[in-house]
Amino acid sequence: MSERWIADRMRHIDASGIRKVFDLAAKMKDPINLSIGQPHFDTPQPIKDAITKAIAEGKNAYSQTQGIAPLLAKVQAGVDKEYGHSDRKAFLTSGTSGGLMLALSTLVNPGDEVIAFDQWFVMYKHLTTLAGGKCVQVNTYPTFRIDLDKVKAAITPRTKVILCNSPSNPTGHVMGEDEVRGLAELCREKDIALISDEIYRAFCYDGPFLSPAKWNDQTIVIDGFSKSHSMTGLRLGWMHGPEHLMQQMIKLQQFTFVCAPHPVQYGGVVAWDYDISDRVADYRRKRDFVVNALKNDFEIHGASGAFYVFAKAPWGTGTEFVAEAIKNDLLIIPGNVFSSQDTHFRISYAAEDRTLERGVEVLKRVAKQGRPA
Repeated sequence: MSERWIADRMRHIDASGIRKVFDLAAKMKDPINLSIGQPHFDTPQPIKDAITKAIAEGKNAYSQTQGIAPLLAKVQAGVDKEYGHSDRKAFLTSGTSGGLMLALSTLVNPGDEVIAFDQWFVMYKHLTTLAGGKCVQVNTYPTFRIDLDKVKAAITPRTKVILCNSPSNPTGHVMGEDEVRGLAELCREKDIALISDEIYRAFCYDGPFLSPAKWNDQTIVIDGFSKSHSMTGLRLGWMHGPEHLMQQMIKLQQFTFVCAPHPVQYGGVVAWDYDISDRVADYRRKRDFVVNALKNDFEIHGASGAFYVFAKAPWGTGTEFVAEAIKNDLLIIPGNVFSSQDTHFRISYAAEDRTLERGVEVLKRVAKQGRPA
């Protein structure tokens, strides 16, 4: 194959550092795996039963592009109840990643700038590149809070979109009202599209979840069942926002993803009303264990939502510390996968208790032993 066949945009997209760790895990005999960004519990049985029933009943063809009526009605009713915006419409997507691609492809022209916060979910930068845009990073170290003055300073005439994610992957930071409201009002004032990635909204441990859509009715919200109901491989999400924007994204979905997986949407009908409070409580308990076990040896901020701790390496770079952890059979993700800096590492505490216990033992030992000579 000729190298000239490969489009230039692909040279600006790196292979995921997370996938590299997954590949490494497959070769290890008994890894302590705290790298995976997905729930450790299985999809609840009633949801699986609904999907199986839909398959058996032949609901395996394309659905309507915007989604099946029973699930769409539940999502729309929930959105209407929460926000009361007369122009806010919802549709179903092929996962939140599909929603992100639709949103950025619809909004971003070549050369437009998209502001994302450093640390960011890995797809933000690369999907912006795919859309022809430029990702502008706003630093949130060391506390991971959003500084509105830094955001204002990053805005230029080419700024088209601001992307926010709360609770955050990788930091677990949950934005407070001052951050959320300030960002929402700034975007409204500057006529900038605000995309709120709310895939972890169910997992807030120290306070309520707040969406910027509460203060800016033009906010585009992306959400889904992947994390809350452990449906990562089933690819079912939803979006809502101003109707004229949603219609453009539905049009694009028709010519890309076509629709969210049809039988899975019937699982979504059950998932919408399924109580996951026991899962949330379990992850709160796991968060408390990990943070309390590590706080004397590591600098930790955030960790108030999702299921991640983004800790500062006590010596060396984040990559060097992770390499030493891997030598001790512990799989974690270096922070530079999510950031322009190489100072931290990400732990996922979506794991069995014994795995977490083994993991913190390794982390404390590697922290105390110091940088290898």
